[in-house]
Amino acid sequence: MLEEILNTRIMVKQCMKTYKNDKALLKLLDARQLGLKLIANVTFGYTAANYSGRMPSVEVGDSIVHKARETLERAIKMVNETKKWGAKVVYGDTDSMFVLLKGVTKEQAFKIGNEIAEAVTATNPKPVKLKFEKVYLPCVLQTKKRYVGYMYESLDQMKPVFDAKGIETVRRDGCPAVSKILERSIKLLFDTRDISQVKQFVQRQCVKVLDGRASVQDLTFAKEYRGAGAYRPGACVPALELTRRMMVYDRRQEPRVGERVPYVIVYGMPGLPLIQLVRRPMEVLQDHSLRLNATYYITKQILPPIARIFQLIGVDVFSWYQELPRVRNTLKQYFFCQSTTPHTSTSMCTKPAPACCGHSVVRCEGL
Repeated sequence: MLEEILNTRIMVKQCMKTYKNDKALLKLLDARQLGLKLIANVTFGYTAANYSGRMPSVEVGDSIVHKARETLERAIKMVNETKKWGAKVVYGDTDSMFVLLKGVTKEQAFKIGNEIAEAVTATNPKPVKLKFEKVYLPCVLQTKKRYVGYMYESLDQMKPVFDAKGIETVRRDGCPAVSKILERSIKLLFDTRDISQVKQFVQRQCVKVLDGRASVQDLTFAKEYRGAGAYRPGACVPALELTRRMMVYDRRQEPRVGERVPYVIVYGMPGLPLIQLVRRPMEVLQDHSLRLNATYYITKQILPPIARIFQLIGVDVFSWYQELPRVRNTLKQYFFCQSTTPHTSTSMCTKPAPACCGHSVVRCEGL
């Protein structure tokens, strides 16, 4: 049964290569191959579910894991010891491996990759098969299940596809600005191989955030609301905090379970916990006294994922931010008069300080 499912998935993936220009059909075929993959994975997991499963067979599950690891280790040893390929396995997990080929062209990489797949398949019994998938040129392998590169799936493919797995460009737990800046930085590195151009781009984006010229939409987070009863007492979750504030005014404003609640981070008094700096985007647009916390966005959201990529080549991204000049904004002063003439006690004197009505100043407000 599993062999039939996997063979069908291979057939569907081959059809995807044939109909690359038809976006609608390509999306449909991709959903089908993913469904077949999940069916095969669930079937394996079902055999090992000895607590919640109805017909568990732990021996089958353990055998699959053990033989898969043994097959992978044998394949890695074979690739590393074959001198004619000049290859080195830099990462292997579960059922796949990344092979590093130093100094070879794209054409040579496809040739060697097919030879490795055929040689490893020949040493294993049917239906075990190693399939050559794609070539990354160039590629950054960050950690387990986190990598990014320019992908070539066939030898006649002229333009590469930007492919990322597990990093912030494809994750939804950050704000859009993080994924956009990170993706653009990586593409600049791949296209130009010039760190100075990446540095200039990142610094320009940091200045844009500091000056308040960045879009609120790009700096908006959206986290899932799991329901009031799904959180432990005292949980500091932005979606829960905003829901509580909204329900003070209207009980009907509670989001649905699973709905994503948008929020932003604003400046506040020193020492305030981060959860008290959470606001709805509409509040920031309506209240001009609220400003987006540029320091938080840059140091805690934008720079860390970029640093994780570029520290692999010995680049300190945080030093780029420290090199930026610190511009002090001039405080706008508003003068309030004590006397009721010619202004009321609550009205504002709009005249410049030298031409003011002469009454003493109650307070100055800096924005």
